[in-house]
Amino acid sequence: MPHTTGNPAFQHEITQSMHTMDKAMRSAPMTGDPDHDFAAMMVPHHQGAVDMAKAVLAHGRDPVMRRLAQEIIVTQQQEIEVMRHRMASLRSAPASAPQQRRRTGSVPVSSRDRVYTADQTSNTVSVIDPATNKLLGVIRLGDPVPGALSPLYKGQLLVHGMGFSPDHRTLAVVSIGSNSVTLLDTTTNKIKGIVYIGRSPHEAFFTPDGKEVWATVRGENYVSVIDPVKMKETRRVLTANGPGMVLFRPDGRYAFVPSSFTPELDVVDPHRYQVVARVPQVSPFSPNLAVSKDGTEVWFTLKDSGKTQVMSARPPFRILATLDSGPITNHVTLVDNANGRFAYVSVGEENVVKVYRRGPKPTLVATIPTGDLPHGVWGSGDGTRVYVGLENQDSVSAIDTLTNKVLTTIPIGQQPQALVYVPQAVPSGPGTANLTPLGDAGKAGHLTLVAPSGTGRGHATVSVNSLGPLDLVQTAVSGLEPGKMYTLWLVTSRTAPFGRKEALATFPTNLAGAQVAQAIGPLREVLTPATANRDHQRFLMVTPADSDTPVLIQKAP
Repeated sequence: MPHTTGNPAFQHEITQSMHTMDKAMRSAPMTGDPDHDFAAMMVPHHQGAVDMAKAVLAHGRDPVMRRLAQEIIVTQQQEIEVMRHRMASLRSAPASAPQQRRRTGSVPVSSRDRVYTADQTSNTVSVIDPATNKLLGVIRLGDPVPGALSPLYKGQLLVHGMGFSPDHRTLAVVSIGSNSVTLLDTTTNKIKGIVYIGRSPHEAFFTPDGKEVWATVRGENYVSVIDPVKMKETRRVLTANGPGMVLFRPDGRYAFVPSSFTPELDVVDPHRYQVVARVPQVSPFSPNLAVSKDGTEVWFTLKDSGKTQVMSARPPFRILATLDSGPITNHVTLVDNANGRFAYVSVGEENVVKVYRRGPKPTLVATIPTGDLPHGVWGSGDGTRVYVGLENQDSVSAIDTLTNKVLTTIPIGQQPQALVYVPQAVPSGPGTANLTPLGDAGKAGHLTLVAPSGTGRGHATVSVNSLGPLDLVQTAVSGLEPGKMYTLWLVTSRTAPFGRKEALATFPTNLAGAQVAQAIGPLREVLTPATANRDHQRFLMVTPADSDTPVLIQKAP
């Protein structure tokens, strides 16, 4: 407000009324019911107008403005009473099951629900029944490497991102390597259509009205807007370079787009297709975000710096908290249950999911050990479970959110990335049509690298995935020097001088001293059992790029 010395008492009262109104509107109780939530926000809004009108009557002299202030007090107080009565009626009125689901977001876990993962190496979508926590099968969108590298290849490559429609009947699957969004029918598991867009898309989600799919084109600087009926791109929304993901406030008023290359989160007006606010990120690489059901909070992860930030979902979109979540902070999901409101954050290099109680000052309340390199994470419809994909273990863990204990771990396709939980995805029938067995996608080995005794705190998990005649080795390292180059080696001995050495990959560590490195080749001898001829065994080792001294060596079985 502009500074003035005309009437200090009036300026103080009017400013105080505005602050009170703003605070009350931000803390208004949201239920997810548009009728209730509209009234909950408008009551403090109207009360602010009443308070300002009273200040004018106390200090103003113009007869026209005084008359207007009196009318505002009378009419807005009447409207406040009407809205308070309607809110009470809405809270007490019985709701049908579909209405109750819309208002609370609570859908009990059932065999109609599905958990889906995007399996980047096997180019599959794994399908899990959360009622039994069993893999039902996979949807094959493409072939593994090297078949996927053929000049005649027509399938999808690097299946990575996921989103779903508001009616839970369509799954949007993003493939980075083939620059595509595949739309799947959740009832039949059939492909409804494929839309090819820009370079290296990462994630996609439907608008709250279900009329559009927004896909972040991370290899460029825009969000692709897709018509899911006509199966074509209709427009582009320009953003900061490298948009990582997009989710919408439940009321559809704003879309939130963090960047994976630029330290900036963009807030977009979906009706005008324009960025309306740019919020600084503490580091450039944000792959994932979550928006609270009440539309008040946005949580987004920063993989390079190992942090998680919390932002207000309302103007002026202030950063509310910055948390040191840990190296290779991957994904986040927000859960409301009988114990309160929580955020579950997957931390790849600590092999844990961290649980924060949400509030003005988010606090860490639990650390849940998982398998290797937890990545995608999503909560069930009733908030009683969280599912997390284990990228370097080719599996999914189911977590009970009331006890924060792992219930079970389910084998799936190779190197799961995004994961979504879709309540009531299958309205009738078994929902197993067109699914195929895991097959070669289930052939994998998992290793651990540790620092030589007394030399440091480095650590790594490794997955070795079958690609037919070849193998893919993915190594997730942490505890090394930030911003330094390292080399991953294949050696024939765990002790110096380490025998024959073959360099597999050279990589830089990020701001947290962590990184994920990959190599492809005929490497399955890494999995040779301990009973085999030792001359034929090979092991993994990591050294600084300019040194032969190991900082990590494959752990003995």
